[in-house]
Amino acid sequence: MLSFTIRRLLAAIPTLLLISLVIFLLVDLAPGSPLSDIPLTVPPEVRQKMLAAMGADQPVMVRYFLWLKQFFWIEPLYGIDALLGTDFAQGAQRIISWQSRVPVFQIIGERLPQTLTVVGTAYLIGVLIALPIGIYSAYRQYSWFDQAGTFFAMAGFSVPTFFTGNILILIFAVNLGWFPTIYDTNLTVTDWESLKQMLLQMALPVTVLALFNAAEISRYTRSSVLENLGQDYVRTARAKGMGEGKVVMKHVLRNSLIPVVTVIALGLPTVFGGAIVTEQIFKINGIGAALIGAINVSDLPTVQTVTFIFAVLIVMFNLIADILYGILDPRIRYD
Repeated sequence: MLSFTIRRLLAAIPTLLLISLVIFLLVDLAPGSPLSDIPLTVPPEVRQKMLAAMGADQPVMVRYFLWLKQFFWIEPLYGIDALLGTDFAQGAQRIISWQSRVPVFQIIGERLPQTLTVVGTAYLIGVLIALPIGIYSAYRQYSWFDQAGTFFAMAGFSVPTFFTGNILILIFAVNLGWFPTIYDTNLTVTDWESLKQMLLQMALPVTVLALFNAAEISRYTRSSVLENLGQDYVRTARAKGMGEGKVVMKHVLRNSLIPVVTVIALGLPTVFGGAIVTEQIFKINGIGAALIGAINVSDLPTVQTVTFIFAVLIVMFNLIADILYGILDPRIRYD
């Protein structure tokens, strides 16, 4: 397992470099300009100086290698300096947002708690709901519970989150007035009253995202458990007199979790990347909202950095899923 992990980490290096190049070029060559909002009456020489101040007048490959150095070397040094109080970075140039003129990683650090609070809570609740529903639906195939679970999954996965979010806002926020329509990102939990306000404003966006995640994961869980329930080892365990609970939880569930782990692991990067649509609906000042705002104003460093972080997380969680395969199923060996 150790040698496999090392090989995968080494293989991830050229993969991430290729992904970084593709992302950088796609974003850089896309239509739009950081000066698109500047009046046309501004003299060309002034516009050129503004481009030079942002570093946008350099050749594309020069900017790519500088960005790559900043992402993998300079920004980690600043992170180490912030944690240990050292001065390894020595004032080196960071990845700067063209819109706000502050480091992009500083923006991410400010927005990440909002995203983790809402999207992370929703994903955890979605997983905790999906697993028991999927397991019991498979065990009670074609029962009323299975039929209801199938309807819930199809509806939850088919209906887009922007539609579900607006419906919940209309019913529970506008008509009933139970929950706020806008997420207050400045709210700090200091007492029971502020905690109540935080839970109330989290209720609708967490519900929207949790239902969507639970619908997908429960279907994968049901299909995987259903497939394993018909295997020979299950019939053998029952023939030996093993109880149903032990058969399902010890034997069936462990083997069934392998494809489910893949789905959960590949969905985890969205916890850090943010829910772009839902954050826009509920005005959550998270990573997704920052990405949309950067796209609107052609803030290329922010778009490139946030998108590449999402790609890095996908590669990392793929590796974690592969490692978990060997833990869940001893038959899987990476020789």
